[in-house]
Amino acid sequence: MTFGQQGAGPAARRDDVPRTDRPTAASAPAATDPDEADERLPSITEQMAEQLGGWRGLVESSVPIAVFVICNVIWDLSVALIAAVGVAVGIAVVRLAQRRPIRHAVNGLFGIGIGALLAWRTGEERDFYLPGILYGIGYGLALLGSVVIRQPLVGWIWSVLAAGGRSEWRTDPVLIRTFNRLTVLWGVVWLLKVGIQAGFYVASMETALGVSRLLLGYPPYAVLLAITIWVVRRVNRQRQTAEPLPAT
Repeated sequence: MTFGQQGAGPAARRDDVPRTDRPTAASAPAATDPDEADERLPSITEQMAEQLGGWRGLVESSVPIAVFVICNVIWDLSVALIAAVGVAVGIAVVRLAQRRPIRHAVNGLFGIGIGALLAWRTGEERDFYLPGILYGIGYGLALLGSVVIRQPLVGWIWSVLAAGGRSEWRTDPVLIRTFNRLTVLWGVVWLLKVGIQAGFYVASMETALGVSRLLLGYPPYAVLLAITIWVVRRVNRQRQTAEPLPAT
């Protein structure tokens, strides 16, 4: 064996032995992506579109109220009630025929139907809006009451709509505080907008009541929903990035 062969032999054998000090795909720490801190939630736009029914859902839920207000100004209560209910039923039928989700249409039809029946029986135009006002008061009080008993309603709604039914936030003090504050925000805004409508109701200002119903319906809800999604996702990102990487 020559010198060159003696020098090459050990080197070749050393290269054949796997080196344990080299990082492998299994041992290398996985990169932390802040976007994965939200438990792979859909984007803010997707979540809002799902809850609001998209632009079509926003328009369809507002059309019956707008029809009632316009017809009531031009004609009378009977025409306005028939037109509003007819439009609500038509929207539900079209959605059903197109095999589209009818949840928002059915909810709108239910509210329109109760208001129309009440206004028909009393003969008071303002009573068309009374069920919505009473519902808003009850919902606002329920929100604030859930914070008092340490069961923030926004947290539970988040669990159902965005977290697949999981409620791990109940064991996380940071998320509990976050949902408490968000629930208080929702409750205050809800009672404030319903209070404005109730003022118009007491003053028998039917046109102003209808306009306020449109303006204070989905717009505040959309803003609150956007704030909630942004805040919870931000808290999750901060908590994820603050966690130390696992030791290798």
